[in-house]
Amino acid sequence: MENAASDKLVGDDGEFHATDEAVDLSGTSFEAWIALGIFWLLGLTVLYQFVTRYVFNDSAAWTEEIARYLLIGVVFVGAAVGVTKNNHIQVDFFYRHMPKAMGRALGIAVDLLRTLFFVAAVVMTVQMMMKIGNSANMTIVDLPMNIVYGVCLFGFAAMLVRSVQVSVQHWRRGYCVLERPETTMADR
Repeated sequence: MENAASDKLVGDDGEFHATDEAVDLSGTSFEAWIALGIFWLLGLTVLYQFVTRYVFNDSAAWTEEIARYLLIGVVFVGAAVGVTKNNHIQVDFFYRHMPKAMGRALGIAVDLLRTLFFVAAVVMTVQMMMKIGNSANMTIVDLPMNIVYGVCLFGFAAMLVRSVQVSVQHWRRGYCVLERPETTMADR
């Protein structure tokens, strides 16, 4: 009863009473902060583009290209956050209707295949960067394209590291989120 009384939004005095929960950013991963920084650079670039185009009627040509590359950076670095939280799209329907041993075997296979995919992505990105070298530049801005590919490489490498961590966590727990979708990686 006491808890219900303290949870009222409008008090007996007719005033609105609400308290925010404390914000805890201690669990935020390194790559999440980098993705946030790239996102802010993207926002500032698009704002600059808007102001130069619609306020000064003299659009800055470089902003579209840089905004596109920053968006690529947000996606690749931000995807590592999804791997960390293990919340990418997954189908758990079949896991509910199969024997536990088969579900466990498939869960291990998914962890292994995901990690191998990221290993292949890292290797192929490095190979592509080495093949291109500094010969290919961005279209408008005179910078090498390997800067963009380097950000993608960082994202793939972060996804690889996080994939290994998630796989180890699944192995230690004895089940993965696919087998028990009611659990999350927060249940560590």
